[in-house]
Amino acid sequence: MTVNITYSIIPDVNAQTNAAMLAAPSLSADNKVQNIQAAADGGLEIKNDVKYFDNASGYLVYPSTNSSSTTSVTKKLPAVIMIHEFWGINDNIRSMANTLAKQAGYVVLAVDLFKGQSTNDPNRASQLVQLVRANPQEAISNLQAAVKYVTSLPFVNSSKIASIGWCFGGGQSLQLALHSEQHPLVATVLYYGTPLVTDKQELSKIKWPVLGIFGDHDKANPLSLINMFKSALDSAGVANQVIIYKGLGHAFANPSGPNYAPQQTVDAWQKTLAFLKKYLEV
Repeated sequence: MTVNITYSIIPDVNAQTNAAMLAAPSLSADNKVQNIQAAADGGLEIKNDVKYFDNASGYLVYPSTNSSSTTSVTKKLPAVIMIHEFWGINDNIRSMANTLAKQAGYVVLAVDLFKGQSTNDPNRASQLVQLVRANPQEAISNLQAAVKYVTSLPFVNSSKIASIGWCFGGGQSLQLALHSEQHPLVATVLYYGTPLVTDKQELSKIKWPVLGIFGDHDKANPLSLINMFKSALDSAGVANQVIIYKGLGHAFANPSGPNYAPQQTVDAWQKTLAFLKKYLEV
């Protein structure tokens, strides 16, 4: 495998506290951020309740195939498995699924690892995460079932499946990559995923490119751990791009959190779209 690696640290020219960013009277990134977080439903088919695994209903969205326009979908589309943060499937995850389907033209299935539960309480969220981690095989089976489900859709190109996740979901995106022998993916994306895997032998199971996005002030993923992750990917011969934003902490792409950094979120999203395009549309 040819290893194509980019390791870039983005200067903190625009890094500000969340409060300072939100208080700014006008920023060129404002409209872009709104577009990312609140895509319109126009041109999309949205299914709120898709049973793809025992006790799990996913949020499915894809470009409309029912339009009378000549631009309606006529070819099979790539698909992305989207994995939620430790809050569960909430409005932010649904919005991101809509956005990815609308901007990139992919089929997106936002999976549910919490058996229908979501929360705004960090204590309850931690409990839900612990329940998943207490039975990792069930979570892996859930994610594998999600891949199987999207590949069964008649308008999906079953050879073009990727995954993306944030925080807890980023760690699960990595776990899916490590357990995809039955249906290999073509790309894996993790935003500050936890926990990271740094074992070279384990990571060598991945036969496709990985994009990792982090902040260098992430207490959950210290810079030393991020560097170990990248080094292990390199040693295992896994093509990868690791992007580290200077001055940012954990969950900087979550608009509801205290570490939210709008401009860097826009930049990271554009890099994510470019990465997915490179491997899903060739």
